[in-house]
Amino acid sequence: MDETTRRSLHGVGELLIAGPQHRAHGTIRLRPTPGGFGGVAVDLRVAGTDLVWEGGRAPLSGTYRALAAAAGVEPGPPEGVYHDSSGAGPDDEIVVDPAAAAELADWFARGDAGLRAFAPERTPVLWPEHFDLAIDLDEVNYGVSPGDAGHPEPYAYVGPWTPREGPFWNAPFGALRPASELPDAAAVAAFFAEGRAAAA
Repeated sequence: MDETTRRSLHGVGELLIAGPQHRAHGTIRLRPTPGGFGGVAVDLRVAGTDLVWEGGRAPLSGTYRALAAAAGVEPGPPEGVYHDSSGAGPDDEIVVDPAAAAELADWFARGDAGLRAFAPERTPVLWPEHFDLAIDLDEVNYGVSPGDAGHPEPYAYVGPWTPREGPFWNAPFGALRPASELPDAAAVAAFFAEGRAAAA
């Protein structure tokens, strides 16, 4: 995953969708949408390499502030909700590679389908602070990430609230499996099922 694209898209999710949505509706939750991701309470979403809103769309380029002006929103992250962030500021440049954006959208779609197959009673949430799609079940987090400082490539993870021991647990927070080893939603769901058994 291209780090510049990942950071730019994370910034879009945080500054242009989650922040305005939180100020208007009190929720930071995002969700996967066709070709990208968007808000749950506002009509703002990423589709490919565009930001789309009711009655308009614009390419993901220029500064966050300029793109926010085009969409008619005030840029900025949700305030007072969390400490981690994308690190992007309103006057930073948005740089998005189309192939990397498509890879990220595919991974979120695969992860969403895998989470829903694993736990149909839960609704996956794309959290803007970490830019990961996740659920929690019986005090264990299950999710997919497009990559981060600790593991730069996309991965799925199982994170028990209380640390576990054993061969399944291969990361400081629990367990991870690279996206390259999870070719479809069924494989993602199977990894989560394996994690649930290991955490029991």
